[in-house]
Amino acid sequence: MSRTDLRERAIAPVITGAMAHSPGWAGRLRAHLARGRPGPRRAATVVVMAAAAAMAAAGCTGSAQNTPASNSQSFVAGSTGTTVFKAGTGPVAPAVTGVALSGAKLSLTAYHGRVVVMNFWGSWCTPCRAEAPALAQLARKFAPSSVQFLGVDIRDSPASAEAYMRDFGIQYPSLNDPGDQIALDFRSTVPPAGVPTTLVISRSGRITGRVIGEASYNGLKALITQAAAEPS
Repeated sequence: MSRTDLRERAIAPVITGAMAHSPGWAGRLRAHLARGRPGPRRAATVVVMAAAAAMAAAGCTGSAQNTPASNSQSFVAGSTGTTVFKAGTGPVAPAVTGVALSGAKLSLTAYHGRVVVMNFWGSWCTPCRAEAPALAQLARKFAPSSVQFLGVDIRDSPASAEAYMRDFGIQYPSLNDPGDQIALDFRSTVPPAGVPTTLVISRSGRITGRVIGEASYNGLKALITQAAAEPS
């Protein structure tokens, strides 16, 4: 049996489930596996793609799960679904760029010097809808403190995403990420392991916290306050 067959057999249940909900993701994963033995970089991509296929099969997840990136010694685990990094030890966020739903080009580096709350969401995701009012409230609360909220809209249509933002009064920008490329850009740091996932990034550009699943008002407020207290 070839290495490709072995790898495909290992994640066959994931592909089967994804086919029912996201045939595109399953096909992309099969094609990626068929390229042969992966090096370290490709192996990391396969892991993220498999996680994304699993998310597609489930629709989205409101529960937390561990990832290879959360197995280091530089963080202190908080409540279920939350990872908190000690001051100055979190990985540096990648310099992602993209096009906002408004059509404007945005770069994460443009917000250097500000605390950034980066939320990966989709209008099709039930936990995303549950947490949206808290995110909108926190964005308004921390706006005078120069905290920037930034959404990343996953596998969505612009029309559905814009309606979602209107319904929940979300005024901060969101990047359009129909192919999950922005999520993949985080694969070597603290990858989103579910939808929704929320990352809190310090003024120095380091990731200080991650919430997998529905973020609560008080829990996310505490993470933002902690990040804001870190020196630039």
